[in-house]
Amino acid sequence: MSVAREYDLIIFGATGFTGQYIVEEVARIAEEENITWAVAGRNVAKLKAGLENVEKQRGKSLKDVGIIKADVGDPDSLSEMAKKGKIVLNCVGPYRFYGDAVVNACVKSATSHLDISGEPQFLERMQLEYNTAAKENNCYVIGACGFDSIPADMGTVFLEQQFGGQVNTVEAYLNIKAKHGFHLHYGTWQSAIYGFACAHELKPLRKKLFPQRLPEMEPKLQSRGVLHQNLIVKSWCLPFPGSDRSVVMRSQRYFYEKEKKRPIQMAVYFQCSSVIAAILTILSAAVFGLLASFKLGRSLLEKYPKAFSFGTFDHEGPTKEEMDGTSFVLTLVGKGWNEKLAEPTDAYSNKPEKELIVQVSGPELGYVATPICMIQAALVLLREADKLPSEGGVYPPGAAFAKTSLINRLIKNGINFETGLRSSL
Repeated sequence: MSVAREYDLIIFGATGFTGQYIVEEVARIAEEENITWAVAGRNVAKLKAGLENVEKQRGKSLKDVGIIKADVGDPDSLSEMAKKGKIVLNCVGPYRFYGDAVVNACVKSATSHLDISGEPQFLERMQLEYNTAAKENNCYVIGACGFDSIPADMGTVFLEQQFGGQVNTVEAYLNIKAKHGFHLHYGTWQSAIYGFACAHELKPLRKKLFPQRLPEMEPKLQSRGVLHQNLIVKSWCLPFPGSDRSVVMRSQRYFYEKEKKRPIQMAVYFQCSSVIAAILTILSAAVFGLLASFKLGRSLLEKYPKAFSFGTFDHEGPTKEEMDGTSFVLTLVGKGWNEKLAEPTDAYSNKPEKELIVQVSGPELGYVATPICMIQAALVLLREADKLPSEGGVYPPGAAFAKTSLINRLIKNGINFETGLRSSL
């Protein structure tokens, strides 16, 4: 990351709903971290107005912050933007529609690219299409650097570091606590619609990306079904359809192929407040899945997000009161053995004998925790090139940042990583 550029960081999509919070977070830490930065987007007047609002909030001048006009529909403008920065923080989604052009411009300009995508199809397609070129140009493309999926991926890294033996399985449980209600912006809803609608793309994509399957580990992690009651987190739980598992398993594949480490098995679940809430969630998910599977249904979901999500998604996003009253806890339960065997594919003769629980917790996930995760990941990428994979390429966060100070940085900024119960099975 020693290339001479005008700016250390460029926030692309700075006037978007999430982008504005990324700008606020960079403004908060820029002076302390001694970084140069710019905002970018298609409307210069809105970019200037956004910076003025942040100036008023922070009480500090932002006159030295650069302003760059760039549009996803104008490849030349993206190229000019990318050439000015060491790292582009891409906040323009859904990435399925708008991400490829930005990654392409960054890779061609030898500029590193971070995003906050929770879209497995996009993330894995970028690895398939740009990994070789990114390596050749010695730049990094690291996706899922927001709440999707740094808590899960770095949480798994942290659990393995703390385990003191061999982890076989990790089951993760997400709990969202909201005192004044909880909802997210429409952009996340739109990404979910098309992620579900195009889920059939994943299997052929993965066959191209990963011609060789990971070895099957024993004992195999058993599915807990559509609904189960978990005594560790004391709640009813449903399978969580987000990007966490796919991101974590890409990191596990990297560790297996590059470091000969035994890959863990993983499942991710979402905690519900009651069995009634769980059943209602299952029913609403069934309706969502049905509508997302055909064009008219997708149109209805996009037109009426608040109605079909029971108020969870809308075009306004959460209020400050809602954000201040919201937090998350991700509980990761790891099971395995006290000792590691010589080879990653060696079979254990006994059942898992050890358990470790790790919790990753923090503030509101979409617009407080996500900016913290993204900016701290960018600072690590900027400062710790010697601890990253030795060559550029397209990586998930765990593979990219496992040997860096990212976890410590996150802890200092309000994302906590803590070990809990350690027991024998």
